Amino acid sequence: MIKAMEPATDSIDSGSDPNPPLIYRCKKCRRIVATKDHIVAHERGEGQKCFKWKKRDDGFDRDSMPDCSSIFVEPMKWMQSVGEGCVEDKLQCIGCKARLGSFNWAGMQCSCGTWVNPAFQLHKSRLDESRV
Repeated sequence: MIKAMEPATDSIDSGSDPNPPLIYRCKKCRRIVATKDHIVAHERGEGQKCFKWKKRDDGFDRDSMPDCSSIFVEPMKWMQSVGEGCVEDKLQCIGCKARLGSFNWAGMQCSCGTWVNPAFQLHKSRLDESRV
């Protein structure tokens, strides 16, 4: 009786992908701007102590580490100002011209405190994260 059930579960598992690919879309027009393959991973920084004194938050909890508020990606074809030879500029959605983030070839500091160099930063608050 158990052997009769095993082929049925195997056929169900083989037809579905347990981890469908992660994609990021512009929140305004839903155009795909990046996939998981485009993300540049970085190690978490030490939070507030990595920032200059003027940029630190007075009421932060020293024990809790904030999540990164942005993702960093590789330069892509839809990033028009990158192709124009700018060193730093804003990144706009090619579909609706909404501001999605910014880039700087010299690097930028993530909200977790780590420096990413070169930096093509997309703000998570302006993106929808979904699975295909």
